[in-house]
Amino acid sequence: MSRISGVFSDLAEKKGTALVPYITAGDPQPDATVELMHGLVEAGADIIELGVPFSDPMADGPVIQAACERALKHDVSLSNVLDMVTEFRTSNQETPVILMGYLNPIEIMGYEVFAERATQAGVDGVLMVDIPPEEAKDVVTLFHDNNIDTIFLAAPTTSNERLDLIASVSSGFLYYVSIKGVTGAASLDVGALTEKLDVIRQHTDLPVGVGFGISTADDAGAVAKVADAVVVGSALVKFIAEKPNDIKSIKASMQELLSSMRESINKATT
Repeated sequence: MSRISGVFSDLAEKKGTALVPYITAGDPQPDATVELMHGLVEAGADIIELGVPFSDPMADGPVIQAACERALKHDVSLSNVLDMVTEFRTSNQETPVILMGYLNPIEIMGYEVFAERATQAGVDGVLMVDIPPEEAKDVVTLFHDNNIDTIFLAAPTTSNERLDLIASVSSGFLYYVSIKGVTGAASLDVGALTEKLDVIRQHTDLPVGVGFGISTADDAGAVAKVADAVVVGSALVKFIAEKPNDIKSIKASMQELLSSMRESINKATT
């Protein structure tokens, strides 16, 4: 059983919901990332989603686009990100780490090289925004052979036929984008979310995580009632934009928000 599956299995027994924070690797500076990752775990994270900086993050709104730009100013590469995961693993062997990003950096490194290095580093899953499931079979097979889960996105506009296809190449969990737009945009419609999750669960037995549009503890609690995981990104990354030179303050702000989300999720699921 993978670390990701193990988290969801343990939470299912407790009728709990996973909390999955996102940060961009190398933002605001490379040597801050591992410290922030540990801080997220201390504040209640079950899984960490670590963004790989990319120059054209098309699925991301202005907050995470700016985070990628800050990281790229330090020349943070995919290889550097894997080194960060390796460092994180020296003192944390339990918390799953998912790399979220785009196909180009992996293509440049080479799929087989990446799969081998990611496994050695302790990466548990990958979420590649811009690889369509129709073209993902060989990549998915390679990653699964290296014990790396492949997480794919479904959206409010995803058809039932495409849900079957997405489910066929997904492992770990399926990620539902709760809004029509980029990260950090719009507001959450819990009623529409509930209806769509009911449909998705007719097509897969995988846990379903929900992200995009979750920014407050109340949002997290509301989503936790109907989803298996709550993913929060832009609301955390905003703290870096506000005080990019004060890592202590960034960590404290992230932990405060994440702890409040953890509390709200726990109340909603007990």
